[in-house]
Amino acid sequence: MTAEELCARLRHPHFLESMPPPTGDDALLPAGAVIKPAAVLVAMVLHPREPGVLLTQRASHMRSHAGQVSFPGGRIEPGESPEEAALREAYEEVALDPSLPRVMGRLPRHLTGTGYEITPVIAALRPGFTLIPSPDEVASAFELPLSILLDPAAPRRERAEWKGRMREYWVWPHGEHHIWGATATILVNLATALRAG
Repeated sequence: MTAEELCARLRHPHFLESMPPPTGDDALLPAGAVIKPAAVLVAMVLHPREPGVLLTQRASHMRSHAGQVSFPGGRIEPGESPEEAALREAYEEVALDPSLPRVMGRLPRHLTGTGYEITPVIAALRPGFTLIPSPDEVASAFELPLSILLDPAAPRRERAEWKGRMREYWVWPHGEHHIWGATATILVNLATALRAG
């Protein structure tokens, strides 16, 4: 899928309607858990021949989710929309100019086992931008090629014990990074919708 075809797909009026329903690990949440609203920026980088999805690897010294692959994003502050929060966090984490991503809509929400309800904000991003990872939060930024995202055989299911329970989760192949958890699930939802059109 070229950048032009990807843009046409994202702009199609039925694209967001084809998304799967919200997902989550609500079964893993303890009773009375406080749900924390968050947003991430799912930036589709429009390289002409091989678009990609912008991802980051969190710094290894972070208190939570250290070293994990994620989308730029974080908590939604009071008075913010998910779009505003996603763009602000992308600027804080990798210095992405908030005026560059063209927001296309929202993907299904995802509730994590740690109590975050994530709203993924999808955007188109033309190449030619400069990223400067914040050393306090981000070790590196990279892209997952669209060809891998669209390959239905690429993601796989794995099982592991977490807090005394066995859980299944998605994992995406990448030569240097382990992409799993909420990030992988959001990528699965995105891939499902892109392949549907």
